[in-house]
Amino acid sequence: MDTRSTILRPVTVPRTLNGQTAYLERTLELLGPKLELVEEELRSNFRSNIRTIGEVGEHILGGGGKRMRPALLLLVAKMLKYEGRSDVSYGAVVEFIHTATLIHDDIIDEADVRRGRASVNYGWGNDLTVLVGDYVFMHSMSQALKEGNLEILRLLSDATLEMIEGEILGTEQNGRVDLTVDDYFDVVRRKTAALFGVTCQIPGVLVDLPQSGKDALADYGNNLGICFQLVDDVLDFTSSTEVLGKPALSDLKEGKVTLPLILALPKATARERELITQVATNRSFDGADPAEILAVVQRHGSVERTREIAREYAEKARAALSIFPDSPAKETLDYALDFVLDREK
Repeated sequence: MDTRSTILRPVTVPRTLNGQTAYLERTLELLGPKLELVEEELRSNFRSNIRTIGEVGEHILGGGGKRMRPALLLLVAKMLKYEGRSDVSYGAVVEFIHTATLIHDDIIDEADVRRGRASVNYGWGNDLTVLVGDYVFMHSMSQALKEGNLEILRLLSDATLEMIEGEILGTEQNGRVDLTVDDYFDVVRRKTAALFGVTCQIPGVLVDLPQSGKDALADYGNNLGICFQLVDDVLDFTSSTEVLGKPALSDLKEGKVTLPLILALPKATARERELITQVATNRSFDGADPAEILAVVQRHGSVERTREIAREYAEKARAALSIFPDSPAKETLDYALDFVLDREK
């Protein structure tokens, strides 16, 4: 992503604008130059004498991405009036950790598409891709170590372990249609929310906030992360391949039973449950009509119920910010919640 081509002139963003527009415009207004520095940091850290690392890096960076985690870290740092460059370095670190998880996810899911482009494993094969994922993970920790803050390094290490635990739990649950709501959230809190929470907590460590402040930032990030995943799971049922970059019901085809289905299954007929079980177990829609499964979740209102739960977590995140003084950065962190709720991909 070349932010230089998209940086907007400073604007006053009225509250009436939708979450997508308000968040993006205000983020570029407040963070444009620092987002450029994060992008430069990402690119420089993919430079290597080993050809495959450089090629994969160019492929990954060429696919763009929301860069939401670095932006959140920079926004929190600005809200806390942090002065320095470590926010840029840690912004690149959290994006590298996120990227590594995506690389490994695609191997596990046998995905051939990521953000509308060929996945890394599709282009380079599983053997090289798993090694590149490992490299990115370890490189992120090496970068964090260079910053020399052991508290942040511990937070990042703990979050990474939680993410791996979440991936293991999720893999163990693949193909199961007897999952409970608690089972679902146990994975989401580890696999998705943990990194969001640490991302938002890091600036609090940089400015040496009291523990109560650090905890509030972690609560904001964790609740935003859960909201993000809930919306992601909704989009798997409501978005198109052109918008989302992957086919609808991709999660179910990979054996993942997400919250809209977990909420719908107790109300479904025996035949519908059998159909869903068949797809989740076989990881295939052979002999099954995706439209019928989409109709099940729509008929029982579980997509809208999942959206409602996402909104509840967004409100929890907003409440966590209430202890901080009003500022343009704080307002933009509020807009970030609308961005997540309103997003289409």
